[in-house]
Amino acid sequence: MNHPHDSRSQLLQQISHKRIEPAALTGQTPLPQLIDEAFLSYNAGRLREACRLFSTKMLADNAIVGLSLSGALTPAGLGMSALVPLIEAGFIDWIISTGANLYHDTHFALGMDLHQSRPGLNDHLLKEHQVIRIYDIVFDYENLLGTDRFYRTLCRGEAFQKTMGTAEFHYLVGKYLAAREDETGRRGKSFVAAAYRAGVPIFTSSPGDSSIGMNLAALQLEGSKLFLDPLRDVNQSAAIVYDTKTRGGKSGVLILGGGSPKNFMLQTEPQIQEVLGLEEAGHDYFLQITDARPDTGGLSGATPSEAMTWGKVDPNQLPDTVTCYVDSTLALPILTVYALATRAPRPPRRLMERMPDLMATLEEHYRTKSPREKGHTAQE
Repeated sequence: MNHPHDSRSQLLQQISHKRIEPAALTGQTPLPQLIDEAFLSYNAGRLREACRLFSTKMLADNAIVGLSLSGALTPAGLGMSALVPLIEAGFIDWIISTGANLYHDTHFALGMDLHQSRPGLNDHLLKEHQVIRIYDIVFDYENLLGTDRFYRTLCRGEAFQKTMGTAEFHYLVGKYLAAREDETGRRGKSFVAAAYRAGVPIFTSSPGDSSIGMNLAALQLEGSKLFLDPLRDVNQSAAIVYDTKTRGGKSGVLILGGGSPKNFMLQTEPQIQEVLGLEEAGHDYFLQITDARPDTGGLSGATPSEAMTWGKVDPNQLPDTVTCYVDSTLALPILTVYALATRAPRPPRRLMERMPDLMATLEEHYRTKSPREKGHTAQE
């Protein structure tokens, strides 16, 4: 019979990761060492796990990384400080973003100024002087008008007079933003431009829900033939994941915030399994940065184990999931520096350029392998 002390020791050995006995920090402590040795417990511990999961597994040579963006991240400068370096290092392969993040990213490519301020300002006074506020960020109302003019002028062009998915639309916009950056010597200010240069698709799950969509709606009243097809996005995003998994690769998702971009990214797996009837098990790596609680039942706070019940996450990969309850504006810069310091750059996948082939594979397998075509359900 085992002594109770022996049983406790065995249990501790099984569940212990590391003894808590960190070295004293100094002014010269590098950020990766700070995270590895001082971010030990609570949400600091989850952020350490997030950094390690991202750097060691999600950035493996056989893995693709999808990024979902919600919340006002680009107005705070995180597009140029974090997303551009991640894209240029080959650490982000495809993106789902709110339209607002793409719209505000455009300000910087066009050379417009946004300013740090503070919360609690007199909003009546700001309105009187045509100053826009996003919590503690302020900028001139002319930024909105100028960016609106840019999109309306650009999208009146012949190249935009057709039906396209949002990834195709943003890729075309990125071409012009990249050219504008090069002309003005402002390269590296826009993550949309960086995504164009690296062939990274950027989808918007709700294309009408932003100032970009509002301006495109105005162009429709002028008779524009530009039409964004969100159903094309559903299949193209699923095709990215399906191609990777059928080639024996891994699929990781980095979710900043929640909302519609989170759902659109995760629904690629139910689209493949449930709707198209193709054999798949779910995303392999799930990393979420959120301040949303799970107990309210909202999608933004839904856990990876809950997502697993929908087929969104591979049940065998649940140990490789991390949810970190911290503001994205804190976590993203830390995650970026940790990854850049601990992982060598990867060649870009250039998925946007490969999209016709990815879609051809999905269509072929749907026609030839899916039990839907034989009149049966996937469960049968």
